Amino acid sequence: MLSAGDFRNGITVEYDNNIYQIIEFQHVKPGKGAAFVRTKLKNIISGGVIEKSFRPTEKFEEARIDRNDMQYLYNDGDLYYFMDTETYEQIGLSKDQIGDSLKFVKENETVKICSHKGNVFAIEPPLFVELQITDTEPGFKGDTATGATKPATVETGAVVYVPLFVNQDDVIKIDTRTGEYLSRV
Repeated sequence: MLSAGDFRNGITVEYDNNIYQIIEFQHVKPGKGAAFVRTKLKNIISGGVIEKSFRPTEKFEEARIDRNDMQYLYNDGDLYYFMDTETYEQIGLSKDQIGDSLKFVKENETVKICSHKGNVFAIEPPLFVELQITDTEPGFKGDTATGATKPATVETGAVVYVPLFVNQDDVIKIDTRTGEYLSRV
């Protein structure tokens, strides 16, 4: 059990039949009345953010989040298959559970599967990936001074905006959190 007075950023707690991660907290001691803890909580399943105030003595169950390294194998229609690299156990997840988290992930790459009590709620791709460009317009000499970008389709089907000097068949490095081009490889 965890009291509201022990809150820290990043801790996950069970509250109101949901799992929340503490984004911000502030201990407030007004001149009149009892002290309280003002928090900003993010629902880790739906992504919604709420603001709540608690008495410092209120107790919460700390939520245990499991992050397992799994290898993305393939997708078969609406199911995406992953394999635990230690036990070789395979699981299939639906398109709704995946969302767009596999936008920059190729088959056979390792991702982190986040779950709470066996229920998968998120997939964390690697922070940086290297992908080959399959389709983009050719760049023209002299266009590099403007800092302009053009759309490029990578081998997973995602579209990334790249500088004009990047050509088809180039391998580029992408930040998966923002979807931004970082460099050529």
